[in-house]
Amino acid sequence: MKVTVSSDEYAPLVDVVIEEIEKRGHTVEYFGPRAGDPASDDNDWPLVTVKAVSQVANGEADEAVVMCWTGTGASLAANKVSGIRAALCHDAETARGARVWNHANVLALSLRATPIPIAREIMEAWFSTPYSDDDWNLRQMARIRVIEAGEA
Repeated sequence: MKVTVSSDEYAPLVDVVIEEIEKRGHTVEYFGPRAGDPASDDNDWPLVTVKAVSQVANGEADEAVVMCWTGTGASLAANKVSGIRAALCHDAETARGARVWNHANVLALSLRATPIPIAREIMEAWFSTPYSDDDWNLRQMARIRVIEAGEA
């Protein structure tokens, strides 16, 4: 599985997220600065987020993890891309729920508010939780697609 990752600034959480994905045997493509890189407008959160999630939307990647200082901006930008269901998660239970009930395909994290041990728990929950395929959840996802298509 290919997972894209983005961040508008470098923080140790970036390395932890990449490590957690790779240790599960997945391929990672990262968009954003590395440690020591100078600030650049090319790494603004809307730009790096859309680069990462566009690959999910067009089928080049399976999932994405997007980060910014609060996680809110990255989740907002991600959800503007058709076919993306991004969830800002601050704990493992929210990540599980986002997968089961919302079929989230993009995980958003806060660089500021996500401690590394919690990030590891979130990543474990995210990658070990499948989408629900019961009728009720499938009906909710169908309704989201109608809204996304502008037919609501």
